[in-house]
Amino acid sequence: MACPFPQLLREYLAYRRIQRNRVVTKDGHCNIAYGSVRHSQFFIYFLDLWTTLMDMRWRYVIFLFGASFVFGWFFFGLFWYWAAFANGDLYWQNPSDDHQPCVENVFDMTGAFLQSIETQMSIGYGYRQITPFCPSVLTIFTIEAVFGTVIICFWCGVIMTKVARGKKRAKTISFSQMAVISSKKDNLCLQIRVANMRKSLMIGSQIYGKLLKTTVTPEGETIIMDQIRIDFTVDAGKDNLFFVCPLTLYHIIDQSSPFFQMTVDTLHQQEFELVVFLDGTAESTSFSCQVRTSYLPKEIMWGYQFLPIISRSKEGKYHVDFSNFAKVAPVDTAPCASHYAKSPDSFSPYNTPTDSDRLQEMEVKDQSSATNM
Repeated sequence: MACPFPQLLREYLAYRRIQRNRVVTKDGHCNIAYGSVRHSQFFIYFLDLWTTLMDMRWRYVIFLFGASFVFGWFFFGLFWYWAAFANGDLYWQNPSDDHQPCVENVFDMTGAFLQSIETQMSIGYGYRQITPFCPSVLTIFTIEAVFGTVIICFWCGVIMTKVARGKKRAKTISFSQMAVISSKKDNLCLQIRVANMRKSLMIGSQIYGKLLKTTVTPEGETIIMDQIRIDFTVDAGKDNLFFVCPLTLYHIIDQSSPFFQMTVDTLHQQEFELVVFLDGTAESTSFSCQVRTSYLPKEIMWGYQFLPIISRSKEGKYHVDFSNFAKVAPVDTAPCASHYAKSPDSFSPYNTPTDSDRLQEMEVKDQSSATNM
């Protein structure tokens, strides 16, 4: 049954409110507003022009790309017009029949503008050409030719760098929309799933997290957005991950964990944001990149585990079924970490499979819903 429009509207507004309150969005953008910035500090962006262009959206870069050329043509067109005016070449100056022009067929500002375009872009239609009678036009020609070469090289570098930068590679790294809390290896763990959507590896991958929350010190000082480090690991360790297939990352909830005092009933009442980072180097381009996402208390499911997505066919090929990437299943889990630490056996009748256990040999029933590795 379809939901009524008012309910859909309320859900959409609630979702938008949650997105505005995040420090880091689900796709990794930082949601921070800067206020009371002095106008003089904006010159910093011009001093570091290269980084400013890298951070700009494509539509602004394309606009500046075209505007720089048009402005350059018009600017040097004024010099060509000045040279023609100084030599008496303009039509309203009524030059004589035996007059020697600086540039042939440049009689007005339109002709000067076209001459500027032909010089900077090395077009040379043949209708307009400079003469050796005016030393000034030789200087203008040389300066504009050098300027045209420099500006073309500059914008080629900007566009190539924006296309090839590692930020685009980060788009192919996907985190699960939800995090889960369940038992793993006789510990209560917070688990997150991450996948590399391309076959090219991420070299030297490292995973870590930051818990952002407001804390009050014993001295009474309130720290807004206090950062607490959250360590994640996999079965093979937490450094230099072999990121050839989707991995399940887990954070052990022990006495040193900020989740230790939380329970299944109080988790969604907390106010914090868990930001997860993955740093690595793209194997194909050697560009380093960072992937970010965040989880709010409502996006953490207590008492669930991720479904296995890796299998092996009879032919010995490994398959990743991405249809189960975000699917979870309920499992018996202790209501709190402190209670689990006292008697873990009474709360873990289900043995959570490890990443190595998931690489079991089993026939793939539905080849159409799997992706060959």
